[in-house]
Amino acid sequence: MHESNLKSLKRIHQGKVRDIYALDEQHMLIVTTDRLSAFDVVLPDPIPGKGRVLTAISNYWFARTTHIVPNHLAGGEFPLERAVPDSSERSLLVDRSMVVRRLKALPVEAVVRGYLIGSGWKDYERTGSVCGIALPAGLRMADRLPQPIFTPSTKAAKGHHDENVAFDAIAATIGGELAAQLRDTAIRLYEYAAAHALARGIIIADTKFEFGVDAQGRLTLIDEAITPDSSRFWPVDTYRPGTSPPSFDKQFVRDYLETLDWNKTAPGPKLPAEIIRKTSEKYEEALRRLTA
Repeated sequence: MHESNLKSLKRIHQGKVRDIYALDEQHMLIVTTDRLSAFDVVLPDPIPGKGRVLTAISNYWFARTTHIVPNHLAGGEFPLERAVPDSSERSLLVDRSMVVRRLKALPVEAVVRGYLIGSGWKDYERTGSVCGIALPAGLRMADRLPQPIFTPSTKAAKGHHDENVAFDAIAATIGGELAAQLRDTAIRLYEYAAAHALARGIIIADTKFEFGVDAQGRLTLIDEAITPDSSRFWPVDTYRPGTSPPSFDKQFVRDYLETLDWNKTAPGPKLPAEIIRKTSEKYEEALRRLTA
């Protein structure tokens, strides 16, 4: 599914991967498609089964992290049968949709890093720090950090790039108390998930959370949780510091795209069938390992 087109509901937002429909004033329906974005560009080819995998992994973490933070799932208060009465439409959504509560989303990408890779590595090479956090000298690409760090970024519109910022910039935007709560909660979530995944042969190098607040101002986990789209997953048995490790996430596609003569702006290039197949297999393997 590259795009959902529900006739019975009004689509109120289309993100890089998710289509969002209005249900009522308190609830929305999120449909996770098979779209894949890389370098903030939505690619023309869907990855078969990707939306189902992302939904299953998110639901797995949502169910296991309520002791840390509440999440946006509406639970039994608004079943899918009520949200999408048409059985033919509903059959397309069963494994790739969730009914959620409407919340006020915070304008922050809450990134937690346990290892030095990606834009964090580039910042470190240039400045010796990441998002204003000084790190020890002499670290290599993909080295484990002494402790997980919170490295937030701005939340960019589709087609634009997120920008790493210091914690003080987030505090100035949403308030110091809420920013501190968001930071501490994101780190707790990462530490919990990283320990769980490590026991199953996966290193979670970093991950990105999104949060909202409800009418009472309570911090709430929204969107997705610790998926191959929002995280870097590395197999433990092939992890080697000093290089970019092979992964169970869309880094595999990014690595392929880096070999092309493409300026990382829309439109994105088409993917070869072999890259699509291998990417689908990597997502499926991440699901199997994490939920075993």
